[in-house]
Amino acid sequence: MMAHTFSELVVGGVLLAPFVTYLVVMLVVIIVLRPLLHVIGFANMFSHAPLAELSLYVTVLGLLMLLF
Repeated sequence: MMAHTFSELVVGGVLLAPFVTYLVVMLVVIIVLRPLLHVIGFANMFSHAPLAELSLYVTVLGLLMLLF
């Protein structure tokens, strides 16, 4: 039976779950994507742009967790 081993992030002697690492990576990705989304008019495509951006964040976070 194969088990996936998760590598914890160690910050100052405190072990952080891999999910925290994924959240930080996704925060950086979203910060980089926001100017691109602004250029293509992402906010104009939806009636509630912050909710659409949150949905994008959650979707990409889920994909990141599935891949790694």
